[in-house]
Amino acid sequence: MIKPKCLKKGDKVAIVSLSSGLIGEEPFIHKYYLGKKRLEEEFGLEVVAMPNALKGVKFIEEHPELRAKDLMDAFKDKTIKGIICTIGGLDTIRIAPYIDYDVIKNNPKIFMGYSDTTANHFMMQKAGIVSYYGPCLMTDFAEYVKMFDYTKDSVREVLFNGTKNYEIKSSEYWSDDFVPWGEENINVEKKVRKEEHGYELLQGSGKIVGKLLGGCIDAFPIYVGTPIWPIIDEWRDKILFLETSEDSLSPDILQYYLMNLGAQGIFDVIKGIIIGKPKDEKYYEEYKEVYKKILKYFNKEDLPVLYNINFGHAVPITTLPIGTDVEVDFDNKKITLVESPIDK
Repeated sequence: MIKPKCLKKGDKVAIVSLSSGLIGEEPFIHKYYLGKKRLEEEFGLEVVAMPNALKGVKFIEEHPELRAKDLMDAFKDKTIKGIICTIGGLDTIRIAPYIDYDVIKNNPKIFMGYSDTTANHFMMQKAGIVSYYGPCLMTDFAEYVKMFDYTKDSVREVLFNGTKNYEIKSSEYWSDDFVPWGEENINVEKKVRKEEHGYELLQGSGKIVGKLLGGCIDAFPIYVGTPIWPIIDEWRDKILFLETSEDSLSPDILQYYLMNLGAQGIFDVIKGIIIGKPKDEKYYEEYKEVYKKILKYFNKEDLPVLYNINFGHAVPITTLPIGTDVEVDFDNKKITLVESPIDK
């Protein structure tokens, strides 16, 4: 996998809307300017929106080819060093026919987002470049009052410093407080809770090293059977990472989706699993039982699983590199980036 160059002060990053165009709607456009300001003032970056990124929900929905053009043009532009998604959504898969994988491979650069952006990460995997399952502009960089330090620090360590042996620790706090998106709430700060669980070992033991592959399991059924879905050999020796969205899948639906992964043979070839903190901790205990139940169905009771990791739809979140070696120590509940996650 090709590592993109690290970010540094003065670099230009592009903002893209590859799924939902929500950020371009009048009630929410202030989130773009808030996120832009944060990236510029706190990280020293130059921020540009690609031509179609702010055109709103209807336009983005009706023009998957122009969403893809924004992404391709951002990769082609030598002055752009990183690409950050505005938010997830529902139909990133519709841009797949317009993707030129050679363009991505020949112009490696930082690409970051989560949720339905999982589709784009599978595209990056297909192109052979490392990508980053991490903050989006509208949600994380545009938090009202301030960006969470846990999220901010992970962006610095992973994308700027490329810190080898960086330990992804459990956040000491989390939040289930939703402040409605409206400019009138721009000075309302989210309330936080003390983290009571930390990382939890669901089953298994030992220490493994492998590359991460996975994403938001809610969207997996959209991708399975399409050209972007990894073939079984691409899952071999990987560490599967999974999380659920703000829709909070019912335990029964989660069970169905996991059954599909088992039926594909994915549990037979991976080294272990790390699972994101459920959004607002809904179904926190129920999800644990579902994972153990399904792995037992497939005779994988020894497959190590670490639960309650801060990524994806959790608040706050870390940045996970997809395609560089990560060590998971299940006995000591530690996750460490054992190589630099980026080309320094």
